[in-house]
Amino acid sequence: MVADGRTADDDGERGSAVVDFVLVSLLIVALLLAVLQVAVYAHVRNVVTASAQEGARFAANADVDSSMGAARTVEVVARATSEGTAEGLACTSEEETDPSGLTLVVVRCAGSVPSLISALGDLLPLEVTGRAVKEGA
Repeated sequence: MVADGRTADDDGERGSAVVDFVLVSLLIVALLLAVLQVAVYAHVRNVVTASAQEGARFAANADVDSSMGAARTVEVVARATSEGTAEGLACTSEEETDPSGLTLVVVRCAGSVPSLISALGDLLPLEVTGRAVKEGA
């Protein structure tokens, strides 16, 4: 027994397992949130890409104005994800001619993906394009 009441095998690390557990747990939670954020980004990007393609196909119909593709894209994104995600997108729709002479309807969307931690805001940028060949009238 040592003079201050400790035994010889007590080296002053009593309670360090709790501190280790807390520190390791924080790292694991941060890693989990990072993986989930990547999954959310990939999901939203795929949804917006498919929605832009759907908007371009809709606007490529012969009886539909080409400018309607952007509104259709935002509508599909709102149904597939959330109104907030759809409101965060800026979509445009226009006709372009490709080098072979075909008229294409091109829908472009830009915005950002919401983060899992709302205090961080929308940090991840998103920019997608959808194209479809315009039907003849």
